[in-house]
Amino acid sequence: MNLNLKCFFLLLAVSGILRPGEGAIKAQPTVRIHSHNDYRQTVPFHQAWAQGVYSIEVDLFIHPDQNQLKVAHDREEVLNAPTFDSLYLAPVVELYKQGKIAREAMRPLQLLIDLKTSSETTLPLLTEKLNAYPEIFNHEVNPHAVKIVISGNTPQPKEFGRYPAFILFDASPEQEYTSEELKRVGMMSTSFRSYSKWNGKGGIIAAEKSALERVIRKAHENGKEIRFWGTPDGITAWNTFYNLGIDIINTDRVERCSDFFNRFDTKRFAIESFPEDSVTETTRIELLDKTTRNFSGFKKNEQTLSERIPIYTPTYLNDGEESRVKNVILLIGDGMGLSQICATQTVNKQLSFLQLRHIGLQQTHAKDEYTTDSAGAGSALATGQASNNRHISMSAEGEIHPTLPELLAPQGIACGVITSGNIADATPAAFYGHSTERDDSDAITAFLLNGKLSLLAGSGMEVFTNRKDSVDLLTKLAAKYNLSHQLEEIDAASSRKLLCIDERFGDAASSHNLTLLAEATKRGLKKLTADSPAGLFLMVEAAKIDYAGHANSMPATILETLSFDLAVSEALRFADSNGETLVIVTGDHETGGLVLLDGNSEQGSVLGQFVTNDHTPVMLPVFAYGPGAQLFRGVYPNTQIFHHINSLLNKKSR
Repeated sequence: MNLNLKCFFLLLAVSGILRPGEGAIKAQPTVRIHSHNDYRQTVPFHQAWAQGVYSIEVDLFIHPDQNQLKVAHDREEVLNAPTFDSLYLAPVVELYKQGKIAREAMRPLQLLIDLKTSSETTLPLLTEKLNAYPEIFNHEVNPHAVKIVISGNTPQPKEFGRYPAFILFDASPEQEYTSEELKRVGMMSTSFRSYSKWNGKGGIIAAEKSALERVIRKAHENGKEIRFWGTPDGITAWNTFYNLGIDIINTDRVERCSDFFNRFDTKRFAIESFPEDSVTETTRIELLDKTTRNFSGFKKNEQTLSERIPIYTPTYLNDGEESRVKNVILLIGDGMGLSQICATQTVNKQLSFLQLRHIGLQQTHAKDEYTTDSAGAGSALATGQASNNRHISMSAEGEIHPTLPELLAPQGIACGVITSGNIADATPAAFYGHSTERDDSDAITAFLLNGKLSLLAGSGMEVFTNRKDSVDLLTKLAAKYNLSHQLEEIDAASSRKLLCIDERFGDAASSHNLTLLAEATKRGLKKLTADSPAGLFLMVEAAKIDYAGHANSMPATILETLSFDLAVSEALRFADSNGETLVIVTGDHETGGLVLLDGNSEQGSVLGQFVTNDHTPVMLPVFAYGPGAQLFRGVYPNTQIFHHINSLLNKKSR
């Protein structure tokens, strides 16, 4: 039931990594990266270590005259080459002293020592140096010791046992070994070019892929990790090798490779059931404004989906006709660009709003900046006036720009705003409030007293309770609105205007609450229809597609966009029920600069990388359905969306 003011005050008192398996993505240990030809890095060892790589290659010569181990690639470089002691041994020892390596719970490190001179002369001197630090290099002394694997001019397998047990060897996956010899094998390596001519662009041809899979499988059957050298070196290649099950990714570009695999679970998503006790990890966002800073974040174990969501197929009976428009539903995916849409379609195979036939492109620039924020973009959509960033439906000089509800409500049209975020955040605020500063929620929410909205629903009770005049404002609001804390009360409300603050709107979308915004949309349409037979205008915002972009989280992007599409489905059902409703689906700006890298719609999986944690200025698609939808084709500034809506709904223009 609706809360009276007394009840309302009582109410107030109260970063592992994923690897694909058979059509799914399964938990897998951290991606292992190998710094190939490490001595050629600008800062050998330290550069790779700082990037978090697992394995570092050391090309080693013995200088017979100096009785020193030198690090070089070719023999002619040896004389003036740096020593193994200075380039690798000393840094490892120092990190051990600092407690950063070869300690419990520290990340593992492997030195793959590629012998360029014979093992008979080189290995004894190397072993002598490593034996001086058993606590760092000997696993029998320290189970967390740095792993030493000898490659290149290795001794014959039958001679492995001549060397200390902590010395392991790199082996060929095509060679046969005895069980005792395999105990001394630390990993397996082979030339990529022996199996494939792929250059790292596009995909590997089927026959070559099968050959690679065969040799990978053989290494794994021996219980060993595998690395290929001579590989293509780029994002497509790294992802392909990861998907193939190659355990150690070979690269000369340690920074870029490490960045690609960093927080890899946030860059990919796939439909799969996860156990309830899966790891809880929360992704928090720094770049949020005042009203959204208390957002609790995206919880990893809740960003899952076990099956695709249903879509709604429209009837198209009144689509694009020049007939009367009685109702307009504007659905805004905050931060939703074409890449977010494409990624979500890949996972779900189809989206309801991608079936709409009238499509245009809106330009999103703010009045004062090439890249808009939600205040500038939301204000442009709400008022038809180009706006500065951070301004809420108001000019830089403080001139109020009338919003759609302020223009339509006097015509007898019932107006509503529903958001899956805070009611005072920029986009919903732009449809009822005014301010030169988006963080000034006190000034913005005071405009609710003008009573132009029949419905406002979202989260954010603190925007009322944290202000000095809280009691006075709530008393005044109670005179104009029924006050509710549950969205279930939206369509049960009387004909009075309704302010619904349900804090569930502030939670991230998950499989448990995916239908929340859709339910609010359905109930909101029912209420607005009952409130005014003259027609309605409803803005529905999916707020946290934007948050997902700021957090650079692909799983959150998918879940939030699916939640949005379910709300679109309800809008389309309503439109088909009366034939007088125009539905518009768009965003306000794109967030994150999402680039899609790979995907499989049959498996419901997608991989992408964000290039920024901020907004980008790209144009956004606009999808329209119903009478008047044809007006939204073409390319136009975001302000034009307002003018078409106002013209279609304003009685004086009919």
